[in-house]
Amino acid sequence: MTAGGIPEIRPGQSTELLKELHILTRDGRLNQDSRRKLKQVYHLCQFIEPLLSEVLAETGELTLVDHGAGKSYLGFILYDLYLKDGKAGRVFGIETRAELVDKSRALAGRLGFERMEFHALSVAEAIAAEQLPQRVDVVTALHACDTATDDAIRFALQRQARFVVLAPCCQAEVAGVLRQHKSAALAAGALAEIWRHPIHTREFGSLVTNVLRCLLLEAHGYRLNVTELVGWEHSMKNELIVARRDGTPRGNARERATRIIQELGLTDLESRFLY
Repeated sequence: MTAGGIPEIRPGQSTELLKELHILTRDGRLNQDSRRKLKQVYHLCQFIEPLLSEVLAETGELTLVDHGAGKSYLGFILYDLYLKDGKAGRVFGIETRAELVDKSRALAGRLGFERMEFHALSVAEAIAAEQLPQRVDVVTALHACDTATDDAIRFALQRQARFVVLAPCCQAEVAGVLRQHKSAALAAGALAEIWRHPIHTREFGSLVTNVLRCLLLEAHGYRLNVTELVGWEHSMKNELIVARRDGTPRGNARERATRIIQELGLTDLESRFLY
């Protein structure tokens, strides 16, 4: 039997949680908009669940840190679906807004999700935070704005996370540097036409940012799968990067990242993408 007779709700899934996340209405119904939202959640879980299962099968325990957690939708759903029933899994939600952290703590308490913790920290602060474990299996950062995604990567590398799952958002830093040097780039050659118009500067800057992030992960011994998070009709911020650490750096990743940075005049950002 599914909860409330709704086929989309999985056996044992917490209806109280789904109401709190506004996936179910207060009277326990699933409307068209929330049905679409739930479908997106399950689609994302399809990428993450095998990673959790692999770690649990090998070690019997798991630590996941979710950066830029917001209301911690992702952490709650993963815990509810895969970790609450006797699994030795801990989930940490990292969020700068203290009021959201307080609400997440209260919800976890009401649901009895004892192995969930929430901390009011920026992603950058989390890198040195003593209250977070030194060993982390999975790092997630979904739509952590701008450079917070880069800080999440740095956190993952420092903690030698086995898996990193990223859905980048709002990458403005590279676009800003491209904008500064646009005139010189246009004078130097035709390639700068790719980012001459403001909308193209933004989109090209976003693409370059994610390419450099991928190369950084590969340089540190991760193998990548880069795919769609949801259909383009739902979101333009659609890229999902799933990285698995195998300890074998891609030999030319750092060299190629260096060349991209030099050829596009991004040397001011070298320390963010090369370390």
